[in-house]
Amino acid sequence: MPDITRIQDELQAAGVDGWLFCDFHNRDRIAYHVLGMDYGKFTSRRWFYWIPAHGEPARLCSKVESTKLDSLPGSKTLYRSWRDLHAGLRAILGGARTVAMQYSPTCNIPYVSIVDGGTIELIRSLGYEVVSSAGLVQTFQAVLDDAAYQTHLEAGRRVQRIKDEAFALVGAEVGAGRPLTQYDVQQFILRRFGEDGMTCQGELPIVGTNEQPSDPHFEPTPANARPIRKGDTLLIDLWAKLDQPGAIFYDITWCGFLGTNPPAKYVEIFNVVRDARDTALAFIRARYAAGQKLYGWEVDDACRDVVEKAGYGDAFVHRTGHSIGENVHGNGVNIDNLETKDERELVRGICFSIEPGIYLPGEMAVRSEINVFITPDGVVDVAGAMQRDLVLIDV
Repeated sequence: MPDITRIQDELQAAGVDGWLFCDFHNRDRIAYHVLGMDYGKFTSRRWFYWIPAHGEPARLCSKVESTKLDSLPGSKTLYRSWRDLHAGLRAILGGARTVAMQYSPTCNIPYVSIVDGGTIELIRSLGYEVVSSAGLVQTFQAVLDDAAYQTHLEAGRRVQRIKDEAFALVGAEVGAGRPLTQYDVQQFILRRFGEDGMTCQGELPIVGTNEQPSDPHFEPTPANARPIRKGDTLLIDLWAKLDQPGAIFYDITWCGFLGTNPPAKYVEIFNVVRDARDTALAFIRARYAAGQKLYGWEVDDACRDVVEKAGYGDAFVHRTGHSIGENVHGNGVNIDNLETKDERELVRGICFSIEPGIYLPGEMAVRSEINVFITPDGVVDVAGAMQRDLVLIDV
């Protein structure tokens, strides 16, 4: 059952007349989550659910699936024909002007750009202005309570420990002259996740040496595995959450070198990435300390500026960070002014990554990733250790 009062409070705060949910063939997972409905139950006819900023919600369903929204409060109208549907929409929307939907202008935020263009055209043709629900979605899907945040912290403690064990494994096996591949290390991490009561939901860790992680989403497999050797650069990106309902992911990336004298270029690009990460974090803290609003795109700019000034702007090929929630990529604000311009606000209660990277195809790559949480009191907190220097593995 959705918290209608809270939704209406948020609509009033946003200055929006109402939130129109709709679905057909289970396209909109967000709607089912916010409304507390069963996403797995097949939907063969269109339905609409209107929550106005003031007043009673309204349901609009096909006579073929007349009970589809019976778990929700509000009046119910049934339609038979498309003409009935259009008339029903006019009736439930009434005198509203602005209608929030899972829509993003120019698809700037593809995570919430779900409603099809034809339905948007339909609502506009009835005389209503469609606005994005992105901010509302963040509030109801990405703002964490303390219990959820505690699961993130606990996952962080376990993931950090497993990360240290993975680097130690590389040092022990390579140092002893025993064969060890990137795939072997990945499988070790997965096994440890299971032993420690965690899951990565089938999204597998990244372990790469030398040029491999210059593909930011490199995936080690038995086919591309090769022995890890002294003199290799090493990147490990791992993420997991407690294997329990409502748990929040923890996601980090660390870099190392097999030896004690890493290449000067590798040290250089690591330092640039580390400084860019720290600059982004300091920017967020300064804005919060000053009581000023800030947005995802602004943090991306602050981070990216450091990399660009160092001459590696073209090698920073992805956004600075992503929302973190019950999925490793959540539905809150992303730290992004590259792939999209994320104009959502960094509000209290959200969790996200900061993970700049420099990727040099055919050579090497670095990424340094931390997780940031903004507490209800406005404290900008980082869970777990932040990598300051390359991990040097004495083999």
